[in-house]
Amino acid sequence: MGQAAPGMRMWYLRLEGAREAGLSSSRALPVALGVSTKPNSPCERKPGLSLGLCPHCAEATAALTSLKTPLSTGTPTMRSLWLLTALLTLSQALPFEQKGFWDFTLDDGMLMMNDEEASGADTSGAPDLDSLTPTFSAMCPFGCHCHLRVVQCSDLGLKTVPKEISPDTTLLDLQNNDISELRKDDFKGLQHLYALVLVNNKISKIHEKAFSPLRKLQKLYISKNHLVEIPPNLPSSLVELRIHDNRIRKVPKGVFSGLRNMNCIEMGGNPLENSGFEPGAFDGLKLNYLRISEAKLTGIPKDLPETLNELHLDHNKIQAIELEDLLRYSKLYRLGLGHNQIRMIENGSLSFLPTLRELHLDNNKLSRVPAGLPDLKLLQVVYLHSNNITKVGVNDFCPVGFGVKRAYYNGISLFNNPVPYWEVQPATFRCVTDRLAIQFGNYKK
Repeated sequence: MGQAAPGMRMWYLRLEGAREAGLSSSRALPVALGVSTKPNSPCERKPGLSLGLCPHCAEATAALTSLKTPLSTGTPTMRSLWLLTALLTLSQALPFEQKGFWDFTLDDGMLMMNDEEASGADTSGAPDLDSLTPTFSAMCPFGCHCHLRVVQCSDLGLKTVPKEISPDTTLLDLQNNDISELRKDDFKGLQHLYALVLVNNKISKIHEKAFSPLRKLQKLYISKNHLVEIPPNLPSSLVELRIHDNRIRKVPKGVFSGLRNMNCIEMGGNPLENSGFEPGAFDGLKLNYLRISEAKLTGIPKDLPETLNELHLDHNKIQAIELEDLLRYSKLYRLGLGHNQIRMIENGSLSFLPTLRELHLDNNKLSRVPAGLPDLKLLQVVYLHSNNITKVGVNDFCPVGFGVKRAYYNGISLFNNPVPYWEVQPATFRCVTDRLAIQFGNYKK
């Protein structure tokens, strides 16, 4: 089959009347037209685009298919004239001009836009693609991810707080880096910051005015660093402070002054002893939640905020609960004292906790069930597993008589104690919602 000259397009038209035109039906009729052979020509069919989308191509195709009648019935001269007319119509087809961007899918639309640029067609009707993608602040530190006022710069090996942080940022994530110091102007201009995450760095020094620009900061997570003291001049807007797993040994008086909105402090995992809390260290605070677990406490601190609802002192070295240890914490509804060395709970100690709902005393050295549990009318969960309890009395959990307890127990754990559970009377758990709520057995010497 013949090859068209360079720069010419090969059009193969199989016509039903080719036999009558003097051509065999097994051959094609190559016609070389003076049309550009650019690969992006708009009339060249592409995957995903129908030829019917091009009106000029459709017109030319209709003209060619209409050749059947004249070619089959006319004279040779007429047939030649009709063929020439059809080919002239095809050669004069104008480039395809896209009228609506959303006529196609996005990918096909991109192809058509490239075609229009190549052919010089007007593309003013198509929207700017930049306006179709989400817009981000022009200020975003190198290597960070910025989206919807959230700047995430974690796990980048940063040595300092990055610059070029957008002033409208509300959450700044700098965890898992190598930052060792917070300088005076590190957070300058971030007056809208709501949460600051500095967990797992190497911070050992904080300028006294480092947090001054953060007038709306409510959550400060600065755990797992090298701090030896609680940062000074914390923002007065602060609600939640997580500063556990540092090297803090002392909580001086006045360090929390002015923090009237603070309701949650997590400061476990620091080498804090009872002597490390100066008198008045928590003055002015109205905390709901306080955790000082995994420290070096030998007793329950007596100068904590009396507004506490949750107090967690797990994993310390507390050996006893004396009568007045819980005197000022009458609003507690959850008390965590698990994983200590408690051998004795003085009678009447728990009577200062009338609203208590959960009591965690697991993994201690108690030899009997603490006295006073039946008087706690709202108590629902008691963890006493992994102690040295050898006997459970019939009135250790439930009060004498009916209708005295307001809330029934839904969890009592006594497993891993040397108590002969087959000797425990069924009436012992008369104020328990379900027998499945009681856990016994599995004791190993």
